[in-house]
Amino acid sequence: MSGDAANATSTTLPRIDAAAGGPAGGGPGPDGEPPLTGLGASLPAADTRAKSEGTFPYAADLWAEGLLWASVLRSPHPHARILSIDTSAAAAMPGVRAVVTHEDVPGDSNYGRRVVDRPVFAADLVRHHGEPIAAVAADHPDTARLAAAAIAVEYEVLEPVTDPEKAFAAEPLHPDGNLIRHIPLRYGDPEATGEVVVEGLYRIGRQDPAPIGAEAGLAVPRPDGGVEIYTASTDPHTDRDLAAACFGLEPDRVKVVVTGVPGATGDREDPGFQIPLGLLALRTGCPVKLAATREESFLGHAHRHPTLLRYRHHADADGRLVKVEAQILLDAGAYADASSESLAAAVAFACGPYVVPHAFIEGWAVRTNNPPSGHVRGEGAMQVCAAYEGQMDKLAAKLGIDPAELRLRNALSTGDILPTGQTVTCPAPVAELLQAVRDHPLPALPKDSPEDDWLLPGGPEGAGEPGAIRRGVGYGVGMVHMLGAEGTDEVSTATVRVHDGVATVICAAVETGQGFSTLARQIVQEILGVDEVHVAPVDTDQPPAGPATHGRHTWVSGGAVERAAKMVRTQLLQPLAHKFGMSTELLQIADGKITSYDGVLSTTVMEAMDGKELWATAQCRPHPTEPLDESGQGDAFVGLAFCAVRAVVDVDIELGSVRVVEMAVAQDVGRVLNPAQLTTRIEAGITQGIGAALTENLRTARGLIRHPDLTGYALPTSLDAPDIRIVKLVEERDVVAPFGAKPASAVPVVTAPAAVASAVRSATGRPVNRLPIRPQAAVVTAPKG
Repeated sequence: MSGDAANATSTTLPRIDAAAGGPAGGGPGPDGEPPLTGLGASLPAADTRAKSEGTFPYAADLWAEGLLWASVLRSPHPHARILSIDTSAAAAMPGVRAVVTHEDVPGDSNYGRRVVDRPVFAADLVRHHGEPIAAVAADHPDTARLAAAAIAVEYEVLEPVTDPEKAFAAEPLHPDGNLIRHIPLRYGDPEATGEVVVEGLYRIGRQDPAPIGAEAGLAVPRPDGGVEIYTASTDPHTDRDLAAACFGLEPDRVKVVVTGVPGATGDREDPGFQIPLGLLALRTGCPVKLAATREESFLGHAHRHPTLLRYRHHADADGRLVKVEAQILLDAGAYADASSESLAAAVAFACGPYVVPHAFIEGWAVRTNNPPSGHVRGEGAMQVCAAYEGQMDKLAAKLGIDPAELRLRNALSTGDILPTGQTVTCPAPVAELLQAVRDHPLPALPKDSPEDDWLLPGGPEGAGEPGAIRRGVGYGVGMVHMLGAEGTDEVSTATVRVHDGVATVICAAVETGQGFSTLARQIVQEILGVDEVHVAPVDTDQPPAGPATHGRHTWVSGGAVERAAKMVRTQLLQPLAHKFGMSTELLQIADGKITSYDGVLSTTVMEAMDGKELWATAQCRPHPTEPLDESGQGDAFVGLAFCAVRAVVDVDIELGSVRVVEMAVAQDVGRVLNPAQLTTRIEAGITQGIGAALTENLRTARGLIRHPDLTGYALPTSLDAPDIRIVKLVEERDVVAPFGAKPASAVPVVTAPAAVASAVRSATGRPVNRLPIRPQAAVVTAPKG
């Protein structure tokens, strides 16, 4: 390990320090209270104060001497042929230092994290609204924007393909064709039938990750002809490799430094945002900064796949599932991005966490001229959860069975087999979760009085009448996979160094709000008994740790930190064990002290260190998976996580307005590593799911994004968030996962929309087969009863 890496510092990025006070090693607090440090403690995030005070350095805050500003010209059309691009007027403007188009890309002209199919700048064809055409660097941001607007582009406007069902027969939108992937899943007997059959057609809208912080970056040229890019990347090594290929440089001449990430619920930044920055910095020889507007963010980054789902469920007279048939169509937009992985999750989980003897699923992902789709928390799984839970409600109504009871009769458990043929080997307490939310007491009904008007849908001064309010109770049960799937090589590397009673963790796992930096500190405190732990800033000089998705960093990067810390622990204890003629396994570290099983040895960690510097580097690589075969069969997933939600809603059946009163949650978490952090993650996931259920839909008209701003795109606020009751956390440890923990935030996002839709069905008797739920879907012409 190089000295530079071991002593990683930055003038712009803070290191993540340990909270002051409290015993090390995860020991209990006073009076038997939960531990103050180590695993199981509610250790606060070290950057909390800086973020709350506004001193945390986000990418939008970066500055450099001689800074230039960038602006990107984007297509106003979703589909067009480019006849000519004239940059002369822009280049002649005072203060403009460079203008770049597709002709100025020295390396690969296309890029893609998963499929290399997306141009840095459109050359011949525009395939979606907002696609980059050119970029400008100037000495003032206003000059850059004016220069970008002065670039003259002549288009031949083409008819856009916006209906994914028509993409199959349409002219190819891309050299790779319109079909990205087709998965035909075949499991069981195709001739099997049930006594009761229900069918449904479901549509899921386009949810945007809507990162709160501005998407921004700074590119700085290096003396060796390379470039450094400072940005809020969630996968810096992949972004570096993509950028280097487009720059025509070796990867070691491009460095990505991760700045403060203001939260991420998907790929935080599209690499196409970073590549123009680097090109302009290399062209001008000056630092170049770009801070995207909210409109540019909506136009540029990937969204959740809009999805069309057709279902047919077969069941016997007792409500036990016999067969599920489904067709799933994902709208990928113009480029492939994560569509293949999203489709695999959608097809594999199309039957939900239920035992299904026979399943026949057809899944497709297709290109259109709609905005690009990609990785957003719970991709694929969220869309099918809304559909299969709608089907379970239909079955319950047709059979006259309580909806929760019907789900319990079909609940998946450990040892059952998924429709992909994979045996569920991890804990799968689906029935336990569902029983917990079903049995939780229901909230009280609001009083019909003026002072409680704010409790009605629509809030104070709303037009609704109390007599038009109907309460509904609904259920959702969801599942997600952990880590990558279908043969993805999951690996992460971490280094732990201890000197003078201070530990430093060096790992390229990006802290996106999921709490990895806090977890890394807790792991080292637990294993080494060192109270003061720093986490070094992330850049691509460190070994790769992979993307911040699917709970990877809790499992893979946390596992790497654990292994490295245990190696350092062995280095620390071996001299003592040798001196006293015993095994290191007979020594323990707790509360900053090292003691032997017989009490003969007792010393502090500081005394044992004796001024030495100890360090170790380790990797964590989970067991391999395999791609789904031509019949949709295969052990494609490392592990699974489950969640059950009971939603209580009030619906104004005359206006169609919906108020979510309460969400009761029970979740399979494996092990609670940080109670406060876990609670926050679950609550945030539920709230994001409520947004998908009721308000969030990035609307388009013939491929054009309508209202690409936060006035036209309605995010749920604190006033929209209901009471969220976490009624049970099942801590049945997954034996193959480090610490036994499972990811926390994706599965509530997946499950919450289905539960809200189920509750609205309960209140109105309407089918509710579209998300987000439109007011007209909740209107009842003749009030029930």
